[in-house]
Amino acid sequence: MTVEATPFWHIGSLKLSNPLLLAPLSGISDLPFRVLAKEQGCALVCTEMISSEGLVRNREKTAKLLKSSPEEHPLAVQIFGVNPAIMAEAARIIASSGADVVDINMGCPVRKVVAGGAGAALLKDLNLARAILQAVRKAVFLPLTIKIRSGWNEKHRNALEVAKMAEECGVDAVTIHGRTRTQGYGVKADWKVIAQTREHLSIPVIGNGDLTSPQAIKNFFAETGCPGAMIGRGALGNPWIFQEGLAMLRGQKSNQPSLEEREIMVLRHLKMMVELRGEVYGPKEFRKHLIWYTRGLRDNALFHAQIHLWKTPGEVAEGVQEYFRKIRAHSLFS
Repeated sequence: MTVEATPFWHIGSLKLSNPLLLAPLSGISDLPFRVLAKEQGCALVCTEMISSEGLVRNREKTAKLLKSSPEEHPLAVQIFGVNPAIMAEAARIIASSGADVVDINMGCPVRKVVAGGAGAALLKDLNLARAILQAVRKAVFLPLTIKIRSGWNEKHRNALEVAKMAEECGVDAVTIHGRTRTQGYGVKADWKVIAQTREHLSIPVIGNGDLTSPQAIKNFFAETGCPGAMIGRGALGNPWIFQEGLAMLRGQKSNQPSLEEREIMVLRHLKMMVELRGEVYGPKEFRKHLIWYTRGLRDNALFHAQIHLWKTPGEVAEGVQEYFRKIRAHSLFS
């Protein structure tokens, strides 16, 4: 696949400039993370999963998850729930917020979500899943997508059945994570089930799972023929994966960021987090990103051990700058 050959594609009425999308990542896909992914070439970003019940009840914490900015659009907002009427109302709220896509989570494996009948549990209750899709489709005219897993477990792999049902309900695209709910993330993603589902649908099928490098992205498109790939964990501490992946798809050289570029990105991300979450919670929530940004770098174990000691934005920035000064002096990765 070459990006030049297919520069644009559509999810419903939404025109996308390239095939790489950002997955909804719980506790991670906030506004700064999405903006940075967009700047690095991501065609469509998505919020973290939002409770439809919380959104409709106008809980302050949930409403904050809808905070957006013009530069991140097109934007998808993902919701989860089990009540068709509540899901429909949540979709209306999303549409009125200015989002470009409504996405329904039907694949989250987390026990708390599944225990309530939402997420991947909907793969076992297709009557309820159908009712939700029909209610949401009737409620909004925005492009509607769903994200599922390949099935509940290895004996019940029903991605194709669910995808066909979604298409019948007016869903505009289906994203499939190539693992079952019971597999979690412990096995290699099965891209074959994604490719097989794509062959039987007329709407776009987007793949997700093990897209952690530019080469993996290229291999995925070659093996599946899908129009889009959704990148999740591969973007943690690595927003550059989008531009690197696009370069490889175009047959161009893919270069990893320099130490200077990496430091600039880290400090900018920190600043954005502080602006969003404040000087107390911003640095605290940024700690996990520091771990990811410095994976594979020299002497990162000592750096990681110090992160929890830094409380203020200034302390974090100073610690980051000092770390990069030291490893630049060696000019080597570990």
